[in-house]
Amino acid sequence: MNKELEHNFVKQLEENQNVVHKICRLYTRNQDAHNDLFQEITIQLWKAFPKFRGEAKFSTWMYRVALNTAITLYRKKKRGIQTQDYESISFKIASVAYDDTIEEQLKLMYVAVKDLNDIDKALVFLYLEDKSYREISETMGISEVNARVKMNRIKEKLRKILNP
Repeated sequence: MNKELEHNFVKQLEENQNVVHKICRLYTRNQDAHNDLFQEITIQLWKAFPKFRGEAKFSTWMYRVALNTAITLYRKKKRGIQTQDYESISFKIASVAYDDTIEEQLKLMYVAVKDLNDIDKALVFLYLEDKSYREISETMGISEVNARVKMNRIKEKLRKILNP
């Protein structure tokens, strides 16, 4: 592969890797599963990177690929997750330790969000990341109005889960 392409990918991934860590935290229940999902998302991002046209921000594209990978693997989980060999990829990514102290107050929210279906989880995640409804609609592939309606319904579901 082209060294410039590889360098650009590694730089973008290192700058945005907390997004992937947050998605992994949302869709996994232990550190081993988190690490496996992070690895699989990284591989899928690398495979898709040559097709990234820059029509959306890198982070928006990354959200879409990462969420689609997490949802796909989450749904296949009952059959066992097959991951690819990470060692075959030549570049090394400097991993930053994921510090969740800032999100500690969201712990109860994360527990409640895990009870939602896959699509609702993704929508809440993007909402909690302060993405605009326009960005959410682009990432999820739905209309902006649909994103607003779904989010209002999800908020009501979460209220009922958190305040039975």
